[in-house]
Amino acid sequence: MIDRRSFLSTAAAGVAAMAAMAPIASTTEAEAQLVYTTTDWNPADFNRVLHDPARIKQAYDVVPIGGGKFLNNIKNSLNGLHFGFGIPVNQIKVVAGLHGPANMLNFDDYVWNKYQIGAWLDVKDPRTGKPATTNIFYPSKAGPSLKYASNDPDSEDSIYQDRSIQALQHRGVTFLSCHTATEEQVRALIRHNNLKQQPETIVRDMLAHMIPGAVVVASMVAALALLQTEGHYSYLKV
Repeated sequence: MIDRRSFLSTAAAGVAAMAAMAPIASTTEAEAQLVYTTTDWNPADFNRVLHDPARIKQAYDVVPIGGGKFLNNIKNSLNGLHFGFGIPVNQIKVVAGLHGPANMLNFDDYVWNKYQIGAWLDVKDPRTGKPATTNIFYPSKAGPSLKYASNDPDSEDSIYQDRSIQALQHRGVTFLSCHTATEEQVRALIRHNNLKQQPETIVRDMLAHMIPGAVVVASMVAALALLQTEGHYSYLKV
């Protein structure tokens, strides 16, 4: 048995200890996801891409945004393989592995506007000449319905000359998003924009606003290695 004074002293010490531990736990939680382990994510979507049975498989390793020029390269791959070499569409699989700055193309207009991605990465909207507040690389010029005025592959009014992410996805291209890049970029974004949120708060917010169809992988450099060795994808860095 203990007297009242001893009890209060012991209780106060316990509360103080818990209070001292709380900030450490919070910080650990906020920093905990720099590296995904196998239990942190669901690789099912990536595995379907990895083991796609297509005859011709190509993986693009994309780091710089570069005005979205790599999207034109992917469009040319699809057109060249199908029209130039006669490969059936269902026997072609192209994957775009976006990391570094290009990873931000995997997020929708909400992210680009809220976190001022255009101003941060110096991406200009060609319509205004000002920093982009939307993901200008995603939407098709044909609109959400993807209805085109022409089926001629030489026509700029056909899907075959549409360089948008939306059109390329419609043609079967899979865009991969790097979790490690997102974590690193969020920390750089916090410093650049003097944000007060914890990194994981922003990461979770971004992951909730990805473009439709984008697939998150734990690490892009690791995913590309698997695509080449196990998936038998040819590799192209742009």
